[in-house]
Amino acid sequence: MPDTHQAMTAMFRLVRHAAHDNLGRVLTGRSSGFELSQEGREQARSLARELSGQFDLVCSSPQTRARETAEILAGSAGVPLEISEALDEIDFGEWSGKTFTELETAAAWQRWNEARHLARTPAGETIADVAKRVLGLMEELRQQHPGAAIALVSHADVIKAAVCRCLGLGFDRMHSFEVSPASVTTIALGDWGGALLALNEHACGFWREGDG
Repeated sequence: MPDTHQAMTAMFRLVRHAAHDNLGRVLTGRSSGFELSQEGREQARSLARELSGQFDLVCSSPQTRARETAEILAGSAGVPLEISEALDEIDFGEWSGKTFTELETAAAWQRWNEARHLARTPAGETIADVAKRVLGLMEELRQQHPGAAIALVSHADVIKAAVCRCLGLGFDRMHSFEVSPASVTTIALGDWGGALLALNEHACGFWREGDG
């Protein structure tokens, strides 16, 4: 008999987009024009080589830096690429495009970072809203592609929100772990719930199904 538990479980590779030239300096958010740097393209190509054969589909945030990363992954693997707003960066509203130096004295920005589980961005989005949309997409994809492995190319805090929900952590714990550029975080999702299998891995040997 087929293993229905296995068949209804999907494997998700949550990929943070590769580097761009303003990384760590500007809150890019949903601002346009932030393309991958040369270093970022090299990171994405390394990811594509390391993850070869490890996914059947790529879904990406619509942001240019994520889409470019996803195009490299999908093109190298010869698999379909879909764009999903559910994977979009947090809607930071008027904060988008500002430098972190400009933001650091703003009371609302400080609250966002100190009470992430309670605060809203100027656009009104909460981190709970973010977690709901990304996990909703994952569940939808699991139903559409049972047993598949899917790469989701998104942004640091979007991935962190999914990890917190998977582990049952409060969102105030988001600062306690890293999701760096061109990293991969692996989550299995099934009727039984979700499991974090790997966190913030880089192109030097990823968790593969069947690893101990």
